[in-house]
Amino acid sequence: MNRTKPLVLIVSGPSGSGKSTLVQKILQLPGLMLSVSCTTRPPRKTESAGKWYNFVSEAEFQGMVARGEFLEYAQVFGKNWYGTPLSSLDQARAERKDLVLEIDVQGALQAKQKLPDAVAIFVLPPSREHLEQRIRERGQDSEDEIRRRLECARQEILNYRAYDFVVINDNLERAGREVQAIVLGSRCRVEHEEVRIHEILKSFGG
Repeated sequence: MNRTKPLVLIVSGPSGSGKSTLVQKILQLPGLMLSVSCTTRPPRKTESAGKWYNFVSEAEFQGMVARGEFLEYAQVFGKNWYGTPLSSLDQARAERKDLVLEIDVQGALQAKQKLPDAVAIFVLPPSREHLEQRIRERGQDSEDEIRRRLECARQEILNYRAYDFVVINDNLERAGREVQAIVLGSRCRVEHEEVRIHEILKSFGG
């Protein structure tokens, strides 16, 4: 990558839509890094700090908010806080990599407003029934929580016009190819290649 700033890719969608799996597909491409979010929720048994999340106390999180250290932050399902540190952008710039944000819809709308050149990808399940099945298969939620997640998903889908691309995750192999194609195509946009374009022009004498 030979640009003055990284390409920022925002991946979001309703809980249970499969966005984490598709982010893994994106990260198979070279020249990308994942932004590690901060959260106040406790780690799950399979999670280690620093891979997907940095786990902080609510007091630590609110301190970061007060110091303006987040690109975006939101309280999810009225419980835990999640936020994307601004330092992720600095790290991506220093490492000359493009940056992937896997964030919820509230955070995606904030990030897109602050970074209008970011490429926002909306991951959707093929139907309400499909999403409910995925949520139930995880075995983590009560009936009330499942109903709340499904209603929240409906509200989130109403924001679809805020995104640049939509990927309907009804077939993982195809959806994986689609998100990779979006990344590769976005890297070829004129505004992201201006530095190289000017270098090529110089080789022609200006």
